[in-house]
Parts: sequence; C-alpha cells; structure tokens
Amino acid sequence: MGKLIDISVPVREGMIVWPGDGGPRITRLRSLEEGSHSNFSGMECSLHTGTHIDAPLHFISGANSIDRVPLEVFIGPAQVLYFPDNEFITADDLENSGLPDETERLLLKTRNSDWWKEGVMEFREDYVALTDDAARWVVEHGIKLLGVDYLSIDHQVHGKNAHSILLGAGLVLLETINLSGVEPGEYELFSQPLNLIGAEGSPVRAVLKKYQDN
Repeated sequence: MGKLIDISVPVREGMIVWPGDGGPRITRLRSLEEGSHSNFSGMECSLHTGTHIDAPLHFISGANSIDRVPLEVFIGPAQVLYFPDNEFITADDLENSGLPDETERLLLKTRNSDWWKEGVMEFREDYVALTDDAARWVVEHGIKLLGVDYLSIDHQVHGKNAHSILLGAGLVLLETINLSGVEPGEYELFSQPLNLIGAEGSPVRAVLKKYQDN
C-alpha cells in the first residue's frame, strides 16, 4: 500500500475562516469527568469550514447538491501541479504544465500551502487564486474535481466568476487543502463528503495515496 498523506486542514476553534463567516464551535455536552456515562460533544459550523467540497448547488440554482454528485468523482487518480511563484494561475500556466490529457482530478499547489505549514492563523488577502480563463480551461479539458490550497478558488477582490464557471459546468471544488507535504505528480485521492441531503457543500477528510513510482 502506498503512503497516505493527509491534506486536510485541522478543524478547531479559532481557525481561519472566510471573512464574515463564523468559525467552528465544538461544545462538550456531556463528560465522564462530570459523571456522565460518556463524553459527548456538539459542533456548530458552516459546511464550508476547513477542507470542504463545493457542490454545483453552491452557486447554481437547481444544480446538483452534494448528495447527488456521483461518489466516483471524489475518489480516484489525481494530478498535483505546483506553481510556486504565481500571483494568479492562468490558462497559459495550465496549458504549459504538461498535465496529462486524461486527468479528471486536479489539485493546485501554490505558495498558499506554505502558510499551512507555517501555522499562519490570520486570513491572508494575497492568496493565489484562479483567473477566469483558467477556470474555462479546466472546464474545456474535462476536469471533474479541482482542488486549491486556500479558502477559495476565486480571489476575494475579483469576484466569484471562477466559481460560477466551474460549478456551472458541473465540477466540484475541493477547497482549503494543505499540499505543503506533497510533491507534484500523480496520486490517488480520497475526498468523500458527508451524505447531506440537499446541501451545497460538505466538510471532508481529504487524503492522497502516493503511488510507488512517485
């Protein structure tokens, strides 16, 4: 069995969330120390907390909710590309990357991942995101799942066009992954969402399995 690499961002109180969103709250409802027969906790958070999947319904009215996306989209071979010096990822960057034609799952590693490695706890506005033409390139090349290493595939300042382009074409987005310990190459991705009926997204535990020849 190949090495497993956890690319999920830990969920905890005080973690980075999108500006204006409430962070997660984990509350101990019963405890052994207080005489209960078990420890039992509750959690309150948005469906886009930490590492998560955006289903098409997130931006497209009437589109697939997370429970209607075929499970095979979330599991299978994935390519990791590395763009260490980019401020944005463009269609030209992707065209010149050497990405295999048959790729269906694509994860984009950038300098954003350095912040996860360094433990940066405040939201950074200078994160690397996709341009609109990059989003269209992804759609035109048959990608089914696209992953990025910060909180959004779009840049905060430049609107949500990439979301609309990608989700409008039926893709799913895997956001807020930590690729700091991942080299470029081919892996097997496991990123199953919760079976949340009618929901536009879901937290996930995303894992890569390293192939022996990587």
